[in-house]
Amino acid sequence: MSSSSAAAGLLARQLKQMQNDKDIPGISCGLVENNVFEWEVMLMINDDTKFYGGGFFPARLSFPPEYPLLPPKMVFQKAIFHPNIYPNGEVCISILHPPEEDKYGYESASERWSPVQTPETILLSVISMLSSPNDESPANVEAASMWRDNPAEFKKRVRKCVRDSLDFE
Repeated sequence: MSSSSAAAGLLARQLKQMQNDKDIPGISCGLVENNVFEWEVMLMINDDTKFYGGGFFPARLSFPPEYPLLPPKMVFQKAIFHPNIYPNGEVCISILHPPEEDKYGYESASERWSPVQTPETILLSVISMLSSPNDESPANVEAASMWRDNPAEFKKRVRKCVRDSLDFE
């Protein structure tokens, strides 16, 4: 069995499990054009979160053929203002970084991708990241500096993202 067919089987099982698990509120997953390596995800953020509550944020998870040895890439499909999300929507979170030594010495190997991670743990980590940004190594410098230095303006920008997320066109 090739590694990509093993990855496809694993991803199909993980998707089915997430779709059947009623204990994961606020996460909906499906395939893009019937491709098990491309998932469309909707994060429906609980109103209890500090900033993004009430928002509906579509994203894509793109899995490499080497999954689970290498991490997927996650990209939000609509603009989302956050210190750990690049302006193009790509998520920058430790568990999505390849399992190698961090050349900048910022992350330990234990914080980076490991094959024990699953799409579910990724998405739960991203939801957690939304309410607790890491501004020490930002993907969006403007958002990180506003998060630190002007929380009221940060909250205003985020509320606009939440309002815009409700426009389903």
